Amino acid sequence: MTANAPSLTAQPLRFIRLPEVIATCGLSRSSVYDAIKRGSFPAPVPLGGKSVAWLSSEIDAWMVDRIAARHA
Repeated sequence: MTANAPSLTAQPLRFIRLPEVIATCGLSRSSVYDAIKRGSFPAPVPLGGKSVAWLSSEIDAWMVDRIAARHA
């Protein structure tokens, strides 16, 4: 396991595709990709060919950070 690899003990790794990312976080497709460009949203993981997916744990962490920023 590399230093940047997520911890396998925290929660099982789960890839989610764009429709689920949109449904989970409430952003539109264009907002997701704009936020990725700005570096304020998790980047997708290439799965091969043109397929990409996001780690559900990274999307969850992004939402927790957004909630925390609301109270800052």
